[in-house]
Amino acid sequence: MDAPIAVILAAGKSTRMKSEVPKVLHPVCGRLMIDYVLDAARAAGVKRLVVVVGHKADLVRKSLAHHPDVTFAEQTEQKGTGHAVMMCEDALRGHNGSVLILAGDTPLLQGTSLKALLDAQSGEQAACVIGTAKTVNNDGLGRVVRDSAGAFQCIVEHKDATPEQRQITEINTGCYAFNTQLLLQSLQKLKPNNVQSEYYLTDCPKILMDAGHHVTASCSLTLEEALGVNTRVQLSEVQTSIQARIHAELMLSGVTIENVAQTTINFGARIGRDTTIRPFTVVDGNVAIGENCVIGPFIHVTGPRTIPDGTTVK
Repeated sequence: MDAPIAVILAAGKSTRMKSEVPKVLHPVCGRLMIDYVLDAARAAGVKRLVVVVGHKADLVRKSLAHHPDVTFAEQTEQKGTGHAVMMCEDALRGHNGSVLILAGDTPLLQGTSLKALLDAQSGEQAACVIGTAKTVNNDGLGRVVRDSAGAFQCIVEHKDATPEQRQITEINTGCYAFNTQLLLQSLQKLKPNNVQSEYYLTDCPKILMDAGHHVTASCSLTLEEALGVNTRVQLSEVQTSIQARIHAELMLSGVTIENVAQTTINFGARIGRDTTIRPFTVVDGNVAIGENCVIGPFIHVTGPRTIPDGTTVK
């Protein structure tokens, strides 16, 4: 059995972001949004990543060229999520194992959640496991319908849901773990039978079930990590969440941050024990700060830079 592979959907424009920059290339705490998704997949055990590019494909390729485990597939026309995965057929054809399907605009994804999704797929020998989350704030989201025994039945989009189905709090996150070869078989049967005339990946589980294969749903994710970034407002919310993680990791490692609301520390900064970061400090780029330092207030430290142990920067 081959190690898991991941397909990252990153072909979309930044229409609602009001930006010429591809959405997945917007920075979050000093690194690209999509880099967080790639890291989460790697943490789940993925060894090869296929990024589907489209809008400004050359720019996305160039921005990710330094990743040796990333290859690319191009979607020249935007014909839906199923069509995007179809563009990966050459990369997936010889793969004997599991494949994760992820969105490149979900930087809060966690490797542990994706590992749980892969474990469910391999443990149950499922053709597909749909990653789900629970939320009462389910307006506009696809509902996961189960039978009386708790077995997965189908995904119903909000606009098509009955009043009873709209009360369901388990929603589709858009993260999937498939048996690669069965995924390819289901993609061949996809039809654009919808108002948008697009090929929907969400139709693949039903195709597999109709063919007699086992399909299930696993509540392996939180709503926070599964929601994508579509607007600058959501980008700011994600930035706040990731910044809080960075602060927490540093403080748990022995760093004092006097006022987290007035401190910006970007991803990858290294700060030693018993160092104090005073308010209105920005640590930006490849920065290594030693132990027993005092940084700030009102300091902007940019990398590459190393600050030795015991230094006070006022």
